[in-house]
Amino acid sequence: MAAVSVGALIDRARLAAGLSQRALADAAGLSQPTLSRIISGERVAKMPEIVSIAWATGHTVAQLTGSGAVADRVQCSAGATDDSGLESMRQAMTGFLELDDHLDGQAIPRVI
Repeated sequence: MAAVSVGALIDRARLAAGLSQRALADAAGLSQPTLSRIISGERVAKMPEIVSIAWATGHTVAQLTGSGAVADRVQCSAGATDDSGLESMRQAMTGFLELDDHLDGQAIPRVI
């Protein structure tokens, strides 16, 4: 199965929300030509734009970017020197990654 582009997912969300390109662009604070280029794949959408489009269409960032749940995407390998079980470490790691994913979805930058 071919991967669906972010632009195609945004266009599906636009149609599902019953919005024209102009109405979605206005609601998301974008110009209509910029939205058109994002949908066609001529321009890569920036995360703040995806967040605005998600908000305007009632979709999630994950739905617009084609990414699944963090737990479905994460692969990890861990070892411990104490008596920690692998499952408890995986759950803790997944919790941190879900928080990171949420902050990305809200266009909140990482502080390192």
